[in-house]
Amino acid sequence: MVEHIIEMLGRRGSIATLSRGYGRRSTGFKLAEEGMTVRDLGDEPYQFFRKYKAIKVAVDANRRRGIKRIVKRFPETKVVLLDDAYQHRYVSPSLSILLTSYDKLYVDDYVLPSGTLREFKGGSKRADVIVVTRTPPVLSPIDRRMISQRLNPQPYQLVFFSYMEYQPLKKIYSTTKSNEQLTEKHKVVLFTGIARPSNLFYYVKDRVKHVEHLKFKDHHNYSVMDINKVIKQFEKLSATNKIILTTEKDAVRLNQRAFREMLQNLPVYYIPIKLRFHDRDVVDFKEKIYDSIGSN
Repeated sequence: MVEHIIEMLGRRGSIATLSRGYGRRSTGFKLAEEGMTVRDLGDEPYQFFRKYKAIKVAVDANRRRGIKRIVKRFPETKVVLLDDAYQHRYVSPSLSILLTSYDKLYVDDYVLPSGTLREFKGGSKRADVIVVTRTPPVLSPIDRRMISQRLNPQPYQLVFFSYMEYQPLKKIYSTTKSNEQLTEKHKVVLFTGIARPSNLFYYVKDRVKHVEHLKFKDHHNYSVMDINKVIKQFEKLSATNKIILTTEKDAVRLNQRAFREMLQNLPVYYIPIKLRFHDRDVVDFKEKIYDSIGSN
């Protein structure tokens, strides 16, 4: 979602992202600069930094302090995108976007430890926009209506529907453009360190001859032992058309010299994803974002 908004706003220098930087080894406020790694920023901010050089990327667990430092250093900043900050109540956002998964709506979930919610369902009333994510690429009007009824939004809340679109594979350790597609001839070792890898696994499984899936926890910091495990699994596959595949978020964690030396001579790819909105939602969502920016 953050990347979608960055691209929608045109990747301008007046845009900044501010994340907690989950899993980083550093503390306090950090502004992304050349030479920094995932350990300095965390995987998702580092991914933003690598992809969008025009914007400012910062991390700070204290979002108020982070915003103040960004604006003080870059007074031309017009928009600060807070990543995963719905419960950060010390900041009053001009627009609050709540994401909820199609296969596990927040109205059907419970607060930790019984469920996965970080706060009670009544907190959803703070949202200006609710986006139902991970829907099927084809969504019927009946499905939309039923989900909207279950969410029972407030009169001031807009509900949109989105899905993930998988892109052609990209080589991790190559600057040349590749347009590799998964085919029924491929055998794949898929390894993931994300919260919910099942959608990706079934996407790959439906398109290839055989897939082995190595699952690691979300935001996993890979070790040489982990990568050796992946390589051994790859070597066991008896096929000429075999590849190692991972996610874009995992790929940024492999940008270390030790991992590069181990993997650079192997067919290692990641699969980019894009968030897409259904039907007219793409226009209405964009209008809502621009209206919020304009009024503030």
